[in-house]
Amino acid sequence: MTRTTFTPSHIRRVPKTNFFIRASSRWKRSDQKRGKFLKSRMSSKRPAEDQGGGSSSGPPAKKLLTRFEPVRIGTIGNLEELDMKVLRFQNKKLAERVEQRKRAEDELKRRIDQLENRQRTDDAVLMIVNRYWNQLDDDIRLLLQRFDAETADEIETKNESDETKAFLTLLSTWDKQELEQKLGQRVEFSKRAIGKLLQAFDRLLQRNEKLNKGIQEKVNQEVEGLNLSATSIKKEPSDVKMEVDEKKEAEEEAGEKSIKTEEDKEIKTEPEEKTEETEKTEVKKEEETSETETKVSVKEEEPSEEKPEILSLQGIVKEELAELQRENRRLHNTATYLHQRHHEHTLEVAELQDKLTAAETEIAELKNKMDDLEYYHGCASQQVDKLDRHLNDALQKLKSFEDTTVVHDGSGKGVTGVAKSKFDEMMYELEEQKELATNRLTELEKLSKDHQEALTEIEKLKTDLQHLPEHIIVDSTEYKCLQSQFSVLYNDSMQIRTQLDDTRNLLQTSKNTHLRHLEQLECDELETQKKLRSECLQLEDNLAQVRREYEMLRIEFERTLAQNEQTAPINHEMRSLIQSLQKHNQQLKAEASRSRRRAREIQADMNKMKAEGFKPEEKPEQTENPAGGSDQGESGGSGGGGEPGTSTPTQSAPSPPHPGMKTEGDLGKEEEKEEFDYREKGKTDMEVIKELRAQLKQSQASQKELKLLLDMYKSAPKEQRDKVQLMACEKKFRQEIDELKAQIKRMQENERKEKRKLAEEDAIKKISKMEEKISELSKNLATQKQREEALLSEMEVTGQAFEDMQEQNMRLLQQLKEKDDANFKLMSERIKANQIQKLLREEKEVLADQVATLQSQVEAQNLVVRKLEEKEQILQNTVTTMEKELGLTQQAMEMHKRKAVESSQTAADLKLHLDKYQAQLKEAQVSVAEKTGALEQESFKYKRMQEEIAKLQRKLERSKKIEMAGAADEVLMAEIAEYKEQLTCPSCKVNKKDAVLTKCFHVFCLECLKTRYETRQRKCPKCNGGFGANDYHRLYIS
Repeated sequence: MTRTTFTPSHIRRVPKTNFFIRASSRWKRSDQKRGKFLKSRMSSKRPAEDQGGGSSSGPPAKKLLTRFEPVRIGTIGNLEELDMKVLRFQNKKLAERVEQRKRAEDELKRRIDQLENRQRTDDAVLMIVNRYWNQLDDDIRLLLQRFDAETADEIETKNESDETKAFLTLLSTWDKQELEQKLGQRVEFSKRAIGKLLQAFDRLLQRNEKLNKGIQEKVNQEVEGLNLSATSIKKEPSDVKMEVDEKKEAEEEAGEKSIKTEEDKEIKTEPEEKTEETEKTEVKKEEETSETETKVSVKEEEPSEEKPEILSLQGIVKEELAELQRENRRLHNTATYLHQRHHEHTLEVAELQDKLTAAETEIAELKNKMDDLEYYHGCASQQVDKLDRHLNDALQKLKSFEDTTVVHDGSGKGVTGVAKSKFDEMMYELEEQKELATNRLTELEKLSKDHQEALTEIEKLKTDLQHLPEHIIVDSTEYKCLQSQFSVLYNDSMQIRTQLDDTRNLLQTSKNTHLRHLEQLECDELETQKKLRSECLQLEDNLAQVRREYEMLRIEFERTLAQNEQTAPINHEMRSLIQSLQKHNQQLKAEASRSRRRAREIQADMNKMKAEGFKPEEKPEQTENPAGGSDQGESGGSGGGGEPGTSTPTQSAPSPPHPGMKTEGDLGKEEEKEEFDYREKGKTDMEVIKELRAQLKQSQASQKELKLLLDMYKSAPKEQRDKVQLMACEKKFRQEIDELKAQIKRMQENERKEKRKLAEEDAIKKISKMEEKISELSKNLATQKQREEALLSEMEVTGQAFEDMQEQNMRLLQQLKEKDDANFKLMSERIKANQIQKLLREEKEVLADQVATLQSQVEAQNLVVRKLEEKEQILQNTVTTMEKELGLTQQAMEMHKRKAVESSQTAADLKLHLDKYQAQLKEAQVSVAEKTGALEQESFKYKRMQEEIAKLQRKLERSKKIEMAGAADEVLMAEIAEYKEQLTCPSCKVNKKDAVLTKCFHVFCLECLKTRYETRQRKCPKCNGGFGANDYHRLYIS
């Protein structure tokens, strides 16, 4: 066992306030104890050795030691058995060590409790000492203040604060060195204060002696100065002394009273103490003044005073002196007595100090002995514990050897090495476990039955829930709400259906009228498309011819370029020739311009001559628009073909041949004129190609724009397209009518002018020439008609293909527009040069026909517009009526909406209530489930507790029987009686158990079961479980 000493680390477990009071002394004591203990150990060992060595009577006595046998492991088969046995031994030794450690801890805890109790008592004593010490310091301070001593230095003023009164709290914050220093300071302060108090008392005594001496000298001087009689001289000083003594006694009484009052007022605050100090200083000043007055009065007493006064003073002084002498003797006696007592006390203190030192040495020796004895006691206790363990092991082995008996197993053979008590316990536990198993089996069967019943009930409830009866559904609030909502919605749907039928009828009528109108428009459009197709085919042929010519020109141009590249040196010579040719060309150009003028004049004359035959027919038209004819004629003559954008694909009639058109025979002349113009202007072939490319780009850009317009036209609805087509046709027809009127006026004016200019002879010549030209043109016209007939046949074929291939034609329309532009320009240039006169006549006829057709179309369109306006008015009336009906329906709808909102609010409130009740129901279900679960757990715990109680009761009865029985035989007899009782039938309690029920496995006698079966009581006596003839069998217990 290891020895433990109380170091400061052990003491620190005590609270700080209790620890710091005696910490320094304990540390010193612990260090002293360690040194003394080691010395005493050495000294205790040495005398034993000396005694052993000094005793010559015989050899030294050997110390009796108990020897323990070594641990026998026994036979070992392999390393695992060796490890197992070593581990068992190690566990045993560890358990012993743990027990030793626990005992040591208990001893240390007991020691700590003792030290804590001791420290509490020491703290209480120290607190009392501290309180009285503080009171003593306060009293000494007050006494020093009263005696007017100088007690204020730096250390004392620090200790005079309030913190000195709470000295114990300061001790908890000081270190070891600070603790010793502060304690030394406090002791030094109290020593100095007591020393100053004694000094103050010495000063008072010295002052009193000085006063006494001064008074005596003064009296002697006065007596000598007066030269009085011996009696009178003898009396005077005594009288003076008596007066002075009376004054001193009065002063002392006043000082004692002031001391008492100040002692009562010690608890007051600092300002009150200051006032008391001021009062004390005033009292002292008064005393000093009184003393000075007495001195002065003594000094001023001159022989001039009267004798009776001196005699009275002498008497007083004598009495005072006598009292002072008596008091002096008394004080002297007390001082001698106190000196004697002090001497006796010093002797006693010296004796006590000697005794104290002796007692301290004895205490130290006894402590050393006690430490040694504690060490030996610990060793002995360890030895005793070890011996006890070995003794217990030996007793257990002996008991096991005694208890090992032969136990018969089921086969009749004996099994040795098993303790009888263990075997009995095992059998007893086996019986208990069997009983527990039967109880648990019954519980399990009961729970399984409950589970099956619950499952059947759940299935039944599920089926009920899946097939709810109709009356429950009809009576439910949700069904009623749905029914009311359905009725409202059904009424709304019926109203909406009637409105829908009315609108459908209106829509059908409007559709029919619209379809009729569309059919009429489609017929017009088909006619215009046929005309347009014929024109498109003609223009395509012209375009193909122009392209061929363009290709030829391009090839020629490339050849000329190649020749120019080869003939570069010849160009210089050609330039001079070109310049001369240019001059010649200019002359020819002038002549051509003159011939053009003549041709124009002749043409004008011809027009006038032709117009004379049409004068009576055109007079009413001239009267209508006399002013604007010239302008319109000029515009028609100059731009007869117009722009290609005006000829839209929705034309209702073919455009008549304009007067500015040219024939195909004059195309070559035009090309020659164009080449001449280009050369005249001084442009090269490359510049021409560039201009042609720029024109191509412009045509491509216009083509893109037309594609966009076509896409927009396709994306628009059919009615809108029809309206646009009608508007465009109408606008076009009006423009054509205006153009035709302008042309008629212009031709009339031209005829008038020509009539004025030309004479009759010239007119005849020109007529003959013109007739020749007309014959030539008629031949050309026949050829052109044949071509037109061929083209018309082709157009019919293409018209049929157009209906099948509408998408391709839409693409070709854009190309046709470009071709139209080019063809119109070419045709206008040809017609202007060759067929002006003939075409004008034909134009008049065609224009008249067109005017008639256009007038008829305008009238038809006016009729259509009127009908449409009437329909529009009818539709507006229907719209107003529908708006009124819609307002009524909206009002009804708002009413129904309000009702629906109210019903939805009520439904929401009901739903909230339902949710609330459902939540409450869920909470109740959860609480019921929790409570049922808790109840099941509690019932399960209750059953287990009942089983444990029964088990413990059996054990208690057995232990009681063991205690009550005097010997082991009686206990065994009681157990045998219990076993016999267990083997007897619980029903009749006479026969032995020899039959078992296979359903519940309860055991009874066969006779009881037979009688129950025969008397039709076919239920188990214990669990009331039914059984049949084949459910009980004989049981053989051997």
